Amino acid sequence: MKKPARRDGTPDSKKQLLSNAKPARRQHVSPRNVSSDPKSYTDGVRLQKVLAQAGVASRRNAEIMIDSGRVEVNGAVVMQQGVRVNPKVDVIRVDGVRVNVNNNHQYFVLNKPRGIHSTMSDDLGRPCIGDLVSERISAGQGLFHVGRLDADTEGLILLTNDGELANRLSHPKYEVSKTYIAEVLGEADRSLVTTLKNGVELDDGPAAADYVQIVDVHQGRSLVRVQLHEGRKHIVRRMLKAAGYPVQYLVRTKLHTVQLGEQKPGTIRALNDNELRSLYKAVEM
Repeated sequence: MKKPARRDGTPDSKKQLLSNAKPARRQHVSPRNVSSDPKSYTDGVRLQKVLAQAGVASRRNAEIMIDSGRVEVNGAVVMQQGVRVNPKVDVIRVDGVRVNVNNNHQYFVLNKPRGIHSTMSDDLGRPCIGDLVSERISAGQGLFHVGRLDADTEGLILLTNDGELANRLSHPKYEVSKTYIAEVLGEADRSLVTTLKNGVELDDGPAAADYVQIVDVHQGRSLVRVQLHEGRKHIVRRMLKAAGYPVQYLVRTKLHTVQLGEQKPGTIRALNDNELRSLYKAVEM
């Protein structure tokens, strides 16, 4: 039997619309109970309009997604047009991914230059992160930094106004990995890899790296890549010094799956959807 065509004349089997939904800040919440009967909820905004405003698809294509059973409201699949929702309260998912309809949250990657302090303002007048993003602060975005890098360390630091994500990324429970490239004094060999992975004793307890790689050795100096999930103060510098290789220059290049890449010191960029989704997953949001 020939499959019935949709109102636009395209059979269901031929319609493969992709969702452009941005992941919501919280994927796992307990939604309130709202009936999917459009007549029972006269307030709010039509579902297809909410999806279109969130950038999922055009209104017409959002209607097709609803007809296909790809949209959920508060855990229930909605397959009828005209359902009204409250985007500030209701949990809306497309293909199982909660749609981000809160445009107030901002997420950025800053490559903090050496000599910049990890504060949004400094009472002593020293150069700080706030100086680099003063325009965004004055625009009312309310950004703050996630974690810290000491003034002598360059590299990746997140800026956001999403307190929940910031708190979880900083919490030791989630063991979010951080990767650094260190230039050290001394020609490192495999023994350094073994030492750091087995752990070294510091004044505030033992510390071990998750991954260590000797990147380069040249004329009495070495480049070493270190990945760990601890966040103690100066942890990488102290570990390498304890192993006999004092750090001369240090850059944080990666936080979980978010990387600096070719981003230059002092520049800022927005997180992309994949990076944000990966961070949510890492901290169970």
